[in-house]
This record gives sequence, C-alpha cells and structure tokens, in this order.
Amino acid sequence: MGLVIKKRVLAIDYGTKRIGLAKSDPLGLFAQPVGTFDLEGLFRAVRELLQSGEVEKVIVGYPLSYTGEKNPMTAVVDRFITEFGDAFPGTAIETVDEHSSSSRAREILISSGTSRKKRNQKGRLDSA
Repeated sequence: MGLVIKKRVLAIDYGTKRIGLAKSDPLGLFAQPVGTFDLEGLFRAVRELLQSGEVEKVIVGYPLSYTGEKNPMTAVVDRFITEFGDAFPGTAIETVDEHSSSSRAREILISSGTSRKKRNQKGRLDSA
C-alpha cells in the first residue's frame, strides 16, 4: 500500500488585527504555516494557492464560547466567511470550533523547543 497524495487543506485563523493562514502537506498529515496577513494580503495568498489547483477546501476557525455558544467574535467571523465565499465562489468552506486553539498552539510551540522570545513574536502564535 503506497502513500496517497491528497489535495491540500487551507486553514484560516481570523482575527481583527491579523489573520493566520496554514496549509496541509500533500499527504494531509501536517499543517505548515503560510504566514499572517491583513485581509488584502490573505486574499492574495489564497488566490495564488487556489490557482495551483492543489486545494480541496478551506477551514475557518470558528470562535465559539467555552459552552459552545456564539459570541460577538462569531458574528465577525460569519461576516468574514460570507466575504471570503463571495471572493472565491465554488470554494468549499468549513468551520471548526477553535475554542482553546491558542492555548494548544502555545503548548505545541513550547513542546517543540521554541524559545520564549520567539513564542512571543507577533504572529508566531497565529501561524502555529
């Protein structure tokens, strides 16, 4: 049984100041950061990745509360998803509950040996 090459998945962590973008490897096993962007830069980067024909879908982090309910940031992300869908019609978009994702990203950076100085750099956590 050989390795199966899949189309990539893009993951977006939407924030009001920065937007993190990551992509899966061709096997769909790992995510690798693409970078952090403002909205215009994100759309430019996504457009380039979609034009490659290697992207299967886009996953957007959905900021539900710790009880699983919507909150003010959820409405902001809903508007972003609508705008994203309008900019990239036909692109499959899914959401994933991102409750505690920053805590998990911080733990990953710590366990990978990333120094405190690098962990605290702007955008480092957004792209982890």
